[in-house]
Amino acid sequence: MILVKTPAGQLALKDRQGALSPRQRSAFILFDGKRTLDQVLTATAAMGISREDVQLMIDQGLLESGPGAPAAAAAAPADGAEVQVDGTGRTQRERYQAAYPIATELTASLGLKGFRLNLAVEGAAGYEDLAALAPKIREAVGDAKYTRLERALFA
Repeated sequence: MILVKTPAGQLALKDRQGALSPRQRSAFILFDGKRTLDQVLTATAAMGISREDVQLMIDQGLLESGPGAPAAAAAAPADGAEVQVDGTGRTQRERYQAAYPIATELTASLGLKGFRLNLAVEGAAGYEDLAALAPKIREAVGDAKYTRLERALFA
């Protein structure tokens, strides 16, 4: 299911007043009409966001059902073929789907120091965008924490 912000939700986001806790706000930003509910829940699992939190946002009139298919499906090649990254058999889409929640978790753990990097990760539309951000993420979190993201993106 794809959810989008309602006009009331946009106003709540802009005003930063009471309707959303900081934790909910982080998840709320991800509801952009492109990501599915499951993708958002996966990306925000480390923050403790649950379906109940999302249902509360729906009940408050901040979120509503969005358009049909996820945007990732629209990004597939016109002939329906998957683009292979290399000989491992994993597509760019599969790599992106595996790496996105890790990248979001890593950058969110940086707090205010990593706010802009976190926004860049959240705005990454696909594998190429996320791969381009990988060196910045590595620099910000260090080699040890970066290893999981490196495996998801490049191994």
